[in-house]
Amino acid sequence: MDPILESSPAPESAGPGRGLIFAMACAAGIAVANIYYNQPMLGVITRSFRGGMATPMIPTVTQLGFASGLLLLVPLGDLIERRWLIMIQFLLLAVTSAVAALAPSDWVLLGASCLIGVGASVAQQVVPLAASLAAPSRRGAVVGSVMSGLFMGILLSRTLAGFVAAHWGWRAMYWLGVPMALVGASTTRWLPRNPPAVSMGYGSLLRSLLDLWREEPKLRRAACTQGLLFAAFSAFWTILALHLEQPPLSRGADIAGLFGIIGATGVMAAPFAGRLADRRGHGPVVMMGAAFALLAWLVLAGWNSLAGLVVGVILLDFGVQSALIAHQHLVYGLKPEARNRINTIFMVGMFIGGSVGSSGAMLAWKKAGWRGVGGFGLLVSLLAVLAGVRKSSKGNPVTTGH
Repeated sequence: MDPILESSPAPESAGPGRGLIFAMACAAGIAVANIYYNQPMLGVITRSFRGGMATPMIPTVTQLGFASGLLLLVPLGDLIERRWLIMIQFLLLAVTSAVAALAPSDWVLLGASCLIGVGASVAQQVVPLAASLAAPSRRGAVVGSVMSGLFMGILLSRTLAGFVAAHWGWRAMYWLGVPMALVGASTTRWLPRNPPAVSMGYGSLLRSLLDLWREEPKLRRAACTQGLLFAAFSAFWTILALHLEQPPLSRGADIAGLFGIIGATGVMAAPFAGRLADRRGHGPVVMMGAAFALLAWLVLAGWNSLAGLVVGVILLDFGVQSALIAHQHLVYGLKPEARNRINTIFMVGMFIGGSVGSSGAMLAWKKAGWRGVGGFGLLVSLLAVLAGVRKSSKGNPVTTGH
């Protein structure tokens, strides 16, 4: 017999109003921005610690910290009051951002980056909270709005960090992260109480992740496919600043940051992908996203210029974000009482893929420069397409859940 004692579902209400949805969108965007600040600043940080061995690992370790927070902290949202978790994680972000700003060595910065990643996983406390507060008839719209805020955090983080690093140095960006995290913590005052969905111990909660992984093949396939797509996404953004610094491009961190604005198509993709998934099912949207990612890397690998980078990043962000929305629409409908844990499994798979993409791209950059990175991006994008084709051959796995 299942040892999990499920609580009675809360009665349906009208759901969150526009002000609360906006606050949750802002909180998600502020949180997730922290794992992307380092990408356009990587060249500046490397010059600050000349000869340092740890700086190339900062993007990878930050994403691994995020994945650790997803695995160890996000499931707690099914067990205890989410408001307290959100506040505590934002306070952790504030403290670790200050440590990063004061880091005397690259190894201290590497450790602080890992903890920043752990704290930033609070973004994935906010998204399932939004899904839980919304009435079923509005759940897609509410989650889409909050995800739009999260996407804006991803995009504007690179633009802001590139500009700040170019004019005031990378430490100033981490100092700026402190009050921003405190603003995120302040949004909890507007969050309503959200009673836990289950009653069990922490150990049982974590063990139930394995049960969900075994019981939900749709969740497994979604996590693996999105992980491959996010590897392709992270490969580009990890190396972009280093690539732009090299001749013949010879551009600085501020230009690298501006590419975040160019990637605004990712935000535009969120409502479009959601509507298309409603009409055509999740499978075609995921396949479309994977195909766009592969096309993006064909452009990036074969058209080595600023224009090629612009076209490539538009295609890449649109493809990856479209597939993400389709996959989230699927997994949030599987088991409402286990929404945080399902979100954990999906996002851990996605960000493990992201860390593999960052480390693989860095290795390819050292061995073969941008040509090597292009080959790596093409490989993981092709694997994502093949995963989508394999899913289609088994029947459309991206239909609505239970």
